[in-house]
Amino acid sequence: MTLCEHNYVRLSKLLPKERTAKSVRKVKLGSSEFAIIIDDSAKYTLDISIKQLTGMVKGVSPLYLTVRLYQDAKVAEIIHHDYHQRIKPSYGYPNPKMHQKDEKYQLNAFLYDWLVACVEHGQAVLNWDINNGLV
Repeated sequence: MTLCEHNYVRLSKLLPKERTAKSVRKVKLGSSEFAIIIDDSAKYTLDISIKQLTGMVKGVSPLYLTVRLYQDAKVAEIIHHDYHQRIKPSYGYPNPKMHQKDEKYQLNAFLYDWLVACVEHGQAVLNWDINNGLV
């Protein structure tokens, strides 16, 4: 639970200012760029997608996570990854797809590390329009 609380705090810093569906915030981390997209907003929950836009490594699929923020409990957890797979709280072992017993925890720990890197070393991508005098 503590891990999910830490993820909520860090993810709150990276969310788009406007918290409505389809709002996007881009973050650059090293040579990669990521989009944080609000998919759905309800009274107590916020569903977001984290997609890798650039900086893909050949042979490795780009990052894609769906995260649910529970605003009343102030926790965030991964609910999907890789575009399709719903994550169970735990898996029996062995299992047909060879999931780790604590795979949900491992994914949330990865999210924590990624969020720490984004908050400490990431850069917000600004879309300045030089033709309208903003720069």
